[in-house]
Amino acid sequence: MKKTIIFLALLSLGSVSNAQDLLGILEDEAPKTKNHVSSTFKGTRVLNGHSVENRKKGTLEFIISHRFGRLNLGIDELFGLDQSNIRFAFEHALTDNFMLGIGRSSFEKTYDGFFKYKLIRQSTGKNSFPATISLFGSTAYKTIKDYDPNDKPDFNDRLYYTSQVLIGSKLSPGVSVQLSPTYIHNNTVRINNDPHDIFALGFGNRIKLSNRVTLNAEYYYTFNPLESLDTKNSLAFGVDIETGGHVFQLILSNSITMIEKGFITETTGGFFDGDIHFGFNISRAFQTGGRKRKNQSRE
Repeated sequence: MKKTIIFLALLSLGSVSNAQDLLGILEDEAPKTKNHVSSTFKGTRVLNGHSVENRKKGTLEFIISHRFGRLNLGIDELFGLDQSNIRFAFEHALTDNFMLGIGRSSFEKTYDGFFKYKLIRQSTGKNSFPATISLFGSTAYKTIKDYDPNDKPDFNDRLYYTSQVLIGSKLSPGVSVQLSPTYIHNNTVRINNDPHDIFALGFGNRIKLSNRVTLNAEYYYTFNPLESLDTKNSLAFGVDIETGGHVFQLILSNSITMIEKGFITETTGGFFDGDIHFGFNISRAFQTGGRKRKNQSRE
């Protein structure tokens, strides 16, 4: 409507061509909007690994993760349900783009801490960018006493580090994908032939089934695996269910661990051999600060 009024006013002052030229100049100088794309994934995890998503500023999230034993253990082990590995964690968003987390896993009695920083957000419109890029870093400390008492390792010997670049794109309202180049460093190794530095590439996707349910898949390919273990690449399929403040994930995976150094480098089960672990992630978010005004992001 405004453009029409301006065009008629210019037309009354001169020729049609001059009016069109002047209107074009006004359009070129007018600001264009930039819309950030949100909800690439429903939660902060694809399945085992992190997604590009962060919680909103001031949000404290409590996460409980379970992985049971292998389904092919049979009825004597209730198809793996008699065995359990659990991780619980607290994750806090200091800003919309930066979050910290700490957790503890029963497997190898491991403590871990991480940060995740959203470097670039996917956007449309002016100066659009086709993907969201986040930086992830974590440190894990294994405390299980699985060593010879006469050869006790020191603190640094039991540390593991992970660095990732998470690259996610929402291709359409119903489909998202993610690539996760990964570097893992082990301060100590089991045998001399084991690499201290391991490189891997993760692939993840999300397919929207409804407003509250998505189907996810995740795969990590390890380029230089450990020699001391007969390892397999981590594979997982799952369903995300959103219910109010909860995101509930049901997962089938050949990995029993839930931190990067474990499921990326130490998975020993073959998914298609029946070495499948049923598990779940459940989270509850609490708002610890004032709510931010709703922005113009496109869901």
